[in-house]
Amino acid sequence: MAAMSTSPMNLNMIDSNFEVDKLTYEIFSILENNFLFGYGDAENRTNSVPNAVNFPAGDAKPVKHAAGKVRILCIDGAGATDGILAAKSLAHLEACLRRKSGDVNARVADFFDAAAGSGVGGVLAALLFTRGKDGQPLFTAEEALKFLTDNRRKITRRPGILRRVLRPEAKAEKLFRKTFGECTLKDTVKPVLIPCYDLVTRAPFVFSRADALEMDGYDFKMHDVCAATSADPSFAGPTEMRSVDGRTKIMAVDGGVAMNNPTAAAITHVLNNKHEFPFCNGVSDLLVLSLGNGESDFNAVKSPSGFVRIAGEGASDTVDQAVSMAFGDCRMSNYVRIQSNGVINKGVQMKSDLLAVSEAMLSQKNVESVLFKGKKVANNTNLEKLELFGGEIIKEEQRRKTSILPTVVLKNNNASPSPSRTSSATTLSTLSSNC
Repeated sequence: MAAMSTSPMNLNMIDSNFEVDKLTYEIFSILENNFLFGYGDAENRTNSVPNAVNFPAGDAKPVKHAAGKVRILCIDGAGATDGILAAKSLAHLEACLRRKSGDVNARVADFFDAAAGSGVGGVLAALLFTRGKDGQPLFTAEEALKFLTDNRRKITRRPGILRRVLRPEAKAEKLFRKTFGECTLKDTVKPVLIPCYDLVTRAPFVFSRADALEMDGYDFKMHDVCAATSADPSFAGPTEMRSVDGRTKIMAVDGGVAMNNPTAAAITHVLNNKHEFPFCNGVSDLLVLSLGNGESDFNAVKSPSGFVRIAGEGASDTVDQAVSMAFGDCRMSNYVRIQSNGVINKGVQMKSDLLAVSEAMLSQKNVESVLFKGKKVANNTNLEKLELFGGEIIKEEQRRKTSILPTVVLKNNNASPSPSRTSSATTLSTLSSNC
């Protein structure tokens, strides 16, 4: 493991391209090796378990019992709306789930089996999936939306002399500590993946509930996780942090530097996590909702922070194209991407403006990635896509009530470690800082 550097870190110590080329290569290698090309070959599925099993019923013909689909939520980094578009999408989705299920107390976390979020998207995932004292998630989607709008300037920091003097990064850390208390990755209600970029190992590091349950050295306080994934490298600098047991430490910056769109990492994690998702063998066994946060006006970019956004949003579109390719024929039914259709005006800064702009984005026609043909405008709006997806994940929830096979077998805090690592997450940073 790499030793921890004690020298001060700043923007000049980070490569200008943030190793984007290397990261893109890693993402496509993972996609290609696991499910883009030849994943259906029996020779490449030696560790997989069939998604459907035949059980004989007396003298009758064998009956095929499907294990169902794993539901994954993925949330991009800040984007042009500082996370408000994703939060607004989830508020609409949660209202839809309550209406269609008849459960007025339904939460987003009730209808997803795993979540991944980067940057402010990671903060949003933490708010929705961290368990509170009552056993329920800390925030509803509407409460999480209000949290982001009320605290946007503390979380998504912008450069400026005055803001440097006021040290807004300290305000964000204080906010996260007050919100999450002593909760750790183990205290999430479902598997959660939240990436950052480790400046010591110069590699992505993914905070993972599965890893935390396997090894104490990978369990971190949730307030540290949120501070790490939202640390702006061009302004506040890196966040130095340690695991709960003190054995692992990293120098973290914004998750958007590593993977602004965590969808590929989330899919790879689920497909390789056979302990918790035993019957999930390919993309046809998934239902994935990927939430963007608006496209920035790159013509107005004049700061290092702006160039970070260019790299992050460009990588998000690349991941969207790759994932769409991976889903192939089931792309229309199993993979939904919500993103703006056009750029946001750089003058939109007020909370009320961002809420209104995000609502307008949801009313736009949905944009779909088409295999080898770029993108096309769909017939449905983003809101209609969310409604349709909400119906699909409710059907999956209802199907599980009569299913023999478990789609998900979540480990809990009292479970003993498995002989082999459960997660594929932190293997993206195989040289994590350990001392």
